[in-house]
Amino acid sequence: MKSEWHDKPQRRPQAPRYGDTPRRPRTDLLFGIRAVMEAVEAGKEIERVLVKRGLDGPLAQEMLTLLRRHEIPVQAVPIEKINAVSRKNHQGVLAFAAPITYSKLENLLPALYEEGKEPLLMLLCGVTDVRNVGAVARTVECVGADALIVPERGGAQLNADTVKTSAGALNHIAVCRCRDMKETIRFLKDSGLKIVAVTEHGSVSYVHADLTGPVALLMGAEDAGIPADYLPLCDAAVKIPLFGAVESLNVSVAASILLYEVKRQRNLL
Repeated sequence: MKSEWHDKPQRRPQAPRYGDTPRRPRTDLLFGIRAVMEAVEAGKEIERVLVKRGLDGPLAQEMLTLLRRHEIPVQAVPIEKINAVSRKNHQGVLAFAAPITYSKLENLLPALYEEGKEPLLMLLCGVTDVRNVGAVARTVECVGADALIVPERGGAQLNADTVKTSAGALNHIAVCRCRDMKETIRFLKDSGLKIVAVTEHGSVSYVHADLTGPVALLMGAEDAGIPADYLPLCDAAVKIPLFGAVESLNVSVAASILLYEVKRQRNLL
């Protein structure tokens, strides 16, 4: 069964031809053990770190301990994968610097409640196309929602392309990363939020659902949608009725519809 929307990546632009303006070198990459350690100790946001499988030695272990302490995702990969990105003197270590500063959800929620707000959060589960994540972030900012929550793994990387697609919105909203989406959902429920899954399996149209009060909208992507074992954790499951021949909506469009419906029900439109 097809999902109600899709997150299908568009065709990537072709590489520059001879005579075209060459691409700028990437500025989001860090190479080498000491360079990565110094960046982390200086407080630089690191998206993730690729480490050659089997990398060993006292300095490498010191780096891995530092990364774990700062809860930075580390992925052990074949050396060929690192070489495919760059053949600089990387020492088997390649880090991707984050283009944004992340917020901690456990600090964000109390602050929102202290300000007297009813939190409105957007959770993305498995959205893999950076342009769709950027488009969702843009709506999150435009509608005045309080945060975008994305998984550390299994979703699109928030890189320069994502920031560009968001029209800079990712620099103006709180973005939180979570290691375990189920645990995040449970934490939000315990914090007083209503978790609303947006899915074709929803039992009620979104316009008939109660979206008042503190709300977190959960959206999946591509053909998989929201994992089935997530749905029992949610307080409600809503759907977007479709009346045309096309069987799906883009995930960013679906997100926009639901975010503005929350605002409408709060009498803010």
